[in-house]
Amino acid sequence: MTVQTILLVEDEKDIRELLALTCKREGFAVLETENGAKALTLAREKKPDAIVLDLMLPGLDGLSVCKALQRDPDTAAIPVIMLTARGEEIDRIVGFEVGASDYVVKPFSTREVMLRIKSVLKRTSLVPEQTALASGAIRLDALRHVVFVGDEEVLLTVTEFRLLEDLLRHAGQVRSREQVLDAVWGYSFEGYARTVDTHIRRLRAKLGPGADVIETVRGIGYRIKG
Repeated sequence: MTVQTILLVEDEKDIRELLALTCKREGFAVLETENGAKALTLAREKKPDAIVLDLMLPGLDGLSVCKALQRDPDTAAIPVIMLTARGEEIDRIVGFEVGASDYVVKPFSTREVMLRIKSVLKRTSLVPEQTALASGAIRLDALRHVVFVGDEEVLLTVTEFRLLEDLLRHAGQVRSREQVLDAVWGYSFEGYARTVDTHIRRLRAKLGPGADVIETVRGIGYRIKG
């Protein structure tokens, strides 16, 4: 059985060591660093299965690291869990906008972090029954984890990819924000249904001429034109 690897990026030594110990007890291999530049190097060289990334890092901060990871095709598919002392909704939205898959606010329990890690790993490891999905100019290959608009490949974050995949799998059906949260994130973010709107906006921007296949159903959610 392949051991999955978690990259921990946290400048507070006590927190990093506690998370490392917990991850190892759960059977994960662990990579650790206290700064953003080294995190990018480790991510590109070691290709961890998931990254737990502190937002407030010295030098290159967590948001900048996350943006860099998402711009690189070699690391864009690695799920990122943001770890931060901030708890305002605007901070959560900013984290999601730069590509974070999930968000944990300090102070936290190690059990909560482990649940989030296992959740994102489970979502990224599922093998779909139908691997080729399409609507209009959009084509999605779930096994290869690629999306095309016409002949142009579009680079999406892990969460954006799963969001588009969920909508395509339910083409013609209205998907409420709550249904999307449950399907894409694996559980509900109570009070944060607008997170879906943020991701839809970013997804549409990236899809360009293919974006019009995603319809807004006012007061409910979204659907792909059937």
